[in-house]
Amino acid sequence: AGPYRGGKYSVYEGGTRTPLITRWKGRIQPGLSDQLVCTIDLAGSLAALSGQSLPDDGCLDSFNVLSALLGEANAAGRDHLVQQNNGNNGTYALRAGALKLHRYDRRTERNLTVEQSMANSKLPQLQMYYLAADPGETQNVIKDHPQVAAQLQTQLARIIDTGRSRP
Repeated sequence: AGPYRGGKYSVYEGGTRTPLITRWKGRIQPGLSDQLVCTIDLAGSLAALSGQSLPDDGCLDSFNVLSALLGEANAAGRDHLVQQNNGNNGTYALRAGALKLHRYDRRTERNLTVEQSMANSKLPQLQMYYLAADPGETQNVIKDHPQVAAQLQTQLARIIDTGRSRP
């Protein structure tokens, strides 16, 4: 996981952040992008590429991020991403821009060392991290930005309650 906290099956960047390589000879120019995309977006993006539309009840979280996948100038990835740990135990995260809100309904974390578990025995239900300055998710900034945290909490709850992030 390199500089990122957590591991496989956790909502921390160490468990969710992975590189994606796209290649299309003659179409995609070599380069780097920091646009946020998710593998579920392949459905919406490939549908758009082929002139199709997704059914309203299918691929409920897939967005068309084709411009980002193709490396186009001024491309836009998705503006938010919901993450859930493996196990469906009420652990979620909402990444929105450089901010990431964690929600622990059972107040547990996966993939922690014994020392980390002991230090976090009173894990707060909500945590928020500023990934641009803290990609390792070590400094909980939720108390510094209560209004933003409340907005993200409302957005995450709405997505969970409706069972979809795509309108």
